[in-house]
Amino acid sequence: MATEIKSGVLSQRERVSTVLNQMPKRGDGATLGNTLGMGSRPRNWLVPVILLSIREWNSYGYELMERARTFGFEAMNTGTLYRKLRQMEDKGVVESSWETPGGGPARRMYAITDAGEAYLGLWAKSLERHQKSMDNFFWLYAGTPPHTVENEED
Repeated sequence: MATEIKSGVLSQRERVSTVLNQMPKRGDGATLGNTLGMGSRPRNWLVPVILLSIREWNSYGYELMERARTFGFEAMNTGTLYRKLRQMEDKGVVESSWETPGGGPARRMYAITDAGEAYLGLWAKSLERHQKSMDNFFWLYAGTPPHTVENEED
């Protein structure tokens, strides 16, 4: 069964972007690394991190924040996460429901949708291509030729 993401919901850039953070404008006091466009993670990285986390375990916001820390979001504001979750729900890649665990306060539990699975798959393919480029970079940086089919036969 084909899964569709709501029409116009995710731009082409969002679907396949793993481009590192854009170069900042001059005079903003950025470090040399940031000035040269060396961001710390791919653009929109929070979306696949959330999708991957809730694919493994339906989760609520606080739990997702804890998991996001392992992917480089140590200082994320809770408002940032909840805004992103609402956007993702509007786009149809996650869904939520209210649960009341053992008489405690109600909390919103998030689950991935079929469209979210498809979007996560696009991210995985894009990151795989990005990983191959990074591998080639480091092979060359180390003074070894990039790993190619011709080299495998040697």
